[in-house]
Amino acid sequence: MSHGYGLHTAKIIKEADGRLLGVKLGRLCVNNDISATDVAKKFHVTRQTIYNWFMGKTAIRNQNLIVAVQKYIEQLER
Repeated sequence: MSHGYGLHTAKIIKEADGRLLGVKLGRLCVNNDISATDVAKKFHVTRQTIYNWFMGKTAIRNQNLIVAVQKYIEQLER
């Protein structure tokens, strides 16, 4: 698990509610070895925001971000 996803973080992401968009994104990033830093830069948010999304602590509320994250997830799933 490179890119800073320790076992504890990966476990939290795995156990979080997979119906949440941010958690789905987190699982894909862990599985595809994409760093939280890279995702934060892509969506112009902080790494803490990304970790909160990944762990299901906060939901993505901005409609523009929701659309952008959905498109990114589609790319990762291909």
